[in-house]
Amino acid sequence: MSLLQKILTLFRGTAHEAGQAVVDANALKILDQEIRDAGNELVRSKEELTKVMAQRQLQANRSKDRFAKKAEYETYIAGALRQGNEQLAREVAERLATVETDLKNDEQAINSFDASISQLKTAITTTERKLARVKQQVDTVKATEAVQRAQTAVAARHSGATGKVTTALDSLERIQTRQAERGARLQAAAQLEAESGDGDLNARLANAGLLPESTSVDNILERFREKPVQQLTHDNTLALPAVEVKETDKVERKD
Repeated sequence: MSLLQKILTLFRGTAHEAGQAVVDANALKILDQEIRDAGNELVRSKEELTKVMAQRQLQANRSKDRFAKKAEYETYIAGALRQGNEQLAREVAERLATVETDLKNDEQAINSFDASISQLKTAITTTERKLARVKQQVDTVKATEAVQRAQTAVAARHSGATGKVTTALDSLERIQTRQAERGARLQAAAQLEAESGDGDLNARLANAGLLPESTSVDNILERFREKPVQQLTHDNTLALPAVEVKETDKVERKD
């Protein structure tokens, strides 16, 4: 196979795939149109059936007239023979022969019409049943297609929402990680500052109750041991001085 033939084959294959894709994408529309076409053909078939039935009825009417003519000719032949008019009887017999031949043809035609009508009725009934089943299946297919489209849309929205939630969680996790790292750096800086200055020493002296401004249970007990009780108050203030009573303020006792 030459290169040109391969390219042409590729084009045909591509065109077939593209055409098949178009057909698949519009399968329901094509199916609906095919059902409409089948329905139209069914209507035309019924119209043809009515025509055949009408022709059969016309043929039967002609055959009925010929039967009447046959009976009439038979009467004439019998009358001519009773009169001994052989020639007249023969002429009527010739016409009767033609009528009987037409009656045989009518019978064949009517039988043919009856067979055609029966076949058409059977075909129409079968087609109607098949078309009804196809329509029911199409309704089911359409309902299934609608449900699947809805499910696909929901799945797509759920997938998008899940992706957004995942992105948000990742962002939150990164923020929390940065905050934790920042807090650790601040804590480490505070610890380094305390160890390099007086902060750590003062903290330990305060815990031991050795700083002047510190207040602890041991310091309070120590104050009570070093000074008399009357000179100590809870807020470490001095007691009020005693009031001196002068002689003039004394009241003489009366005997």
